[in-house]
Amino acid sequence: MLTSSEVTVTLPADVALHARPAAQFVRTAVGFDADIAVAFGDREADAKSLLAILALGAEGGSELRLTASGDDAPLALDALRDCVAAFD
Repeated sequence: MLTSSEVTVTLPADVALHARPAAQFVRTAVGFDADIAVAFGDREADAKSLLAILALGAEGGSELRLTASGDDAPLALDALRDCVAAFD
């Protein structure tokens, strides 16, 4: 059964979504059988595309809306929420 889920996460104040954290985020996302999107402002990106994530330009303290659909959707969003919380 396909599941759809959504969650909002906030980047740590001192961590922009630049190369290193974006790469961690994408590595986490690709491990799941789900279509995952990240929205920042009026932009949306495929969570499994490093270039798309970097193009969002999310700065520290920004809110990101994560949506996922597929068999692993809830697990994927839990893992991505944990990934963002672990950014340093």
